[in-house]
Amino acid sequence: MKTMTITIERKPLTITFDGQEMQVEELSIRLPFGRKPADITEIAATGEYVVYVTETREMSPEEFDGFAKHLYMPRDWLKGKGGYFMQGRLCVEVHAPGRPYLYVDPSGGDSGRYVARLG
Repeated sequence: MKTMTITIERKPLTITFDGQEMQVEELSIRLPFGRKPADITEIAATGEYVVYVTETREMSPEEFDGFAKHLYMPRDWLKGKGGYFMQGRLCVEVHAPGRPYLYVDPSGGDSGRYVARLG
């Protein structure tokens, strides 16, 4: 059986958000986001948003599983990040080997307020 691989292109951009310039990568696909999911199984996603990756956080599978089971918990590394920008969301990309990619927009907070899943 053949496995199909989807290539997602990333376009580097410099944007101005809240009066500050920042470097992001715009994904070539749009994703639906869930609002305030408690865990990865509750991502009831809607809409189609442009994803702007502001940073990537690599985790071990164990760290990822703990994060994905408690998306509502405060995390210092999310504090003050994210936001809505031009039909899209500014996101922290979260990934671990063998796990899906999560795109987290805390919208200025410190937890997974809006979360999209890929994979």
